[in-house]
Amino acid sequence: MKILVVGGGGREHAIIKKLKQSPKVTEIFAAPGNGGIAQDAVCVDIKATDIQGITEFAQKEKMDFVVVAPDDPLVLGMVDVLAEKGIPAFGPRKGAAQIEGSKVFSKNLMKKYGIPTADYAVFEDAKTAMEYIQNRGEYPVVIKADGLALGKGVLICETEQQAKDGLKSMMEDKIFGQSGTTVVVEEFLTGPEVSVLSFTDGKTIKPMISSMDHKRALDEDEGLNTGGMGTVAPNPYYTPEVAQQCMDSIFLPTIRAMEQEGCPFTGCLYFGLMLTPKGPKVIEYNCRFGDPETQVVLPLLQSDLMDIMQATTNGTLEQTEVVFSKENAACVILASGGYPQKYQTGKVIFGLAEGQLADGSALVYHAGTKQTENGLETAGGRVLGITAVAPSLQQAVEKAYQAADRISFEGLHRRSDIGKRALAAHKQ
Repeated sequence: MKILVVGGGGREHAIIKKLKQSPKVTEIFAAPGNGGIAQDAVCVDIKATDIQGITEFAQKEKMDFVVVAPDDPLVLGMVDVLAEKGIPAFGPRKGAAQIEGSKVFSKNLMKKYGIPTADYAVFEDAKTAMEYIQNRGEYPVVIKADGLALGKGVLICETEQQAKDGLKSMMEDKIFGQSGTTVVVEEFLTGPEVSVLSFTDGKTIKPMISSMDHKRALDEDEGLNTGGMGTVAPNPYYTPEVAQQCMDSIFLPTIRAMEQEGCPFTGCLYFGLMLTPKGPKVIEYNCRFGDPETQVVLPLLQSDLMDIMQATTNGTLEQTEVVFSKENAACVILASGGYPQKYQTGKVIFGLAEGQLADGSALVYHAGTKQTENGLETAGGRVLGITAVAPSLQQAVEKAYQAADRISFEGLHRRSDIGKRALAAHKQ
């Protein structure tokens, strides 16, 4: 099979490396890909959001299957357009991708179908939103942009002043463009966070192994929210009892709700959960593989990813094997200094041979790299994901950091405490 993977980050690199293991897959193309992905796939210079460009390329090159990995093209309806041209694709159609594309849609869906989530209200002007926050008088309070905002459209406001500033920046200064025209104001939930990615064909849902993301830029969960600074899997807080509770009260009800609404969800549905004192609640849905969660979840997948992806498209997931190893995985993100704000790119990366560590002690997923005459250079905020797999979480974390120590570039920034919370939970 000839496969096209749309996207160019660490998540896409993890998907491509896993697809390469399938005996069915003979050729992989990536659009646009990146400097490291180029070692594993043929990179084509087409933007991930260029629906016409991607569709024409897939037709011309007679692609057997397209994997649409990022949120933007899914929300824009790339899968629908490919389907019209008779090209099977992994990912939800436009109607179903709203579950991430609109916070208002997803919150209203949960309310209507009794899926546990934080209390909320929707606003289209900052003044009314602020009056609501003042009347409630409970802090911290969460403010979310309705639309896509590169994973950064969520503000946790500790004080009234922060809430005022947050609403102004989103709704008036438009820091997230049109995404912040409408906002959702939510109660602040507490408890351990869990990410669960799941395969679904619209009827059957098969959750993947759970994971724990580290969103903040600095150690001890301080600093700004990022797209993710590292992950571990499985998540120790996600016990078999919690998993069953989530299946019964969240996962199956969500799949059924989407079908009821006339927009059945196929592909990868991501559940961002909070294990509150009152039970698991949904913080957010994503309509695709999470990044960097994918970089610890897919290395543990033992089944054929190509088979599973086809099953989500063909409606045969119930009969398809989805098996994960009993090992643990840890991923440490190497970022450009200054990320998620201003950072420099074009720094030469040292320590890799053909994009990987020479001894293969850990997987190196490329998020923001490019190949130049000087060699491999940084080309983004998050540059590399270093993932190690081992029998215990402690060993996986140690292996990932030992591997990360061998890679360097000017201004490199990373957290030194990935997995610390998970390890503490193991000891409880």
